Amino acid sequence: MSKSGTANFKEQILHKHVFEGIPYLKLLGIRLDFANDELRVALPYSKQIIGNPDLPAIHGGVTASLLEITARVTLCLKILSAGPQYETKATILSEQDLELPKTISFYVDYLRSGKPLDSFARAKIYRMGRRYASVQVEAWQDDRSRMFAQGTGHFLLI
Repeated sequence: MSKSGTANFKEQILHKHVFEGIPYLKLLGIRLDFANDELRVALPYSKQIIGNPDLPAIHGGVTASLLEITARVTLCLKILSAGPQYETKATILSEQDLELPKTISFYVDYLRSGKPLDSFARAKIYRMGRRYASVQVEAWQDDRSRMFAQGTGHFLLI
């Protein structure tokens, strides 16, 4: 199935201004997947993300990073889709840099150890005003109904 021009444009903006600007995301190999008008962030398995080699289990900091970037990118996508209502001092659709929302607080619930498998995350925006947003994120591996971590974040929209 081919992507619409608008979805492709948004994806290009996110890659250019978000992923190219955060070297840590490139190091982890995090990528965006758009399917059925839903953003899914993918973290491919690699030995470098293992925090406990005895289990083995994905490092908690890597899990938290996956959750937080999923929330922030989901908010950016919503801002790109919403138009003037959510435009901020830096007009996003211009040539200026897209700024990620600033994290006010972010809480992670580690439900079980992340196995040495590819991991995925998706976010749901529960509240979004002109300056503040509240987002819930869930992460899973081989079975979407079996989360291994979830996060709740509050963000300042710049």
